[in-house]
Amino acid sequence: MEFDLANGIAVLRRTPGVLRTLLAGLGVGWTHANEGPDTWSPFDVLGHLIDGEEKDWMARARIILARGPDRRFELFDRFRHLRTNRGRTLDEALDRFAELRVRNLQELQALELGLEELALTGEHPEFGRVTLEQLLATWVAHDLGHIAQVARVMARQYREAVGPWEAYLPVLHR
Repeated sequence: MEFDLANGIAVLRRTPGVLRTLLAGLGVGWTHANEGPDTWSPFDVLGHLIDGEEKDWMARARIILARGPDRRFELFDRFRHLRTNRGRTLDEALDRFAELRVRNLQELQALELGLEELALTGEHPEFGRVTLEQLLATWVAHDLGHIAQVARVMARQYREAVGPWEAYLPVLHR
């Protein structure tokens, strides 16, 4: 499927609500459990998404759209949230994510991007030259991947409880 900005924004707009529906009002057994050492809980994933809103997606889009001589992206600290999320409640994190996402999508839509802008490039520290279109498509896929991750981590909390049905639940094994 080719990237379509309007469809991508439609997905990005839904992510805060999806996570709020999945997580709000649940106990820490659901929201703070993970899959073992060096894995993330749903709360950790939410913190990571907040970091992306603050430091990644639109910051990199602005670099590309500035059309300056230096279009290199700063290295994104994928683990920063493990420090900055400390002390936040789940409700505070859900609210912060929703607020940042609304603001970023308003800014993105105000840009009225066309094919010319989507073809502009920036310099990723690991991948090299990337287009704005690739960045925005990645933002959408990144959201969907983390929604799947949250659901998987939550499902695995019942891995033993499902008994023999575990054989029919691939989410418990992937």
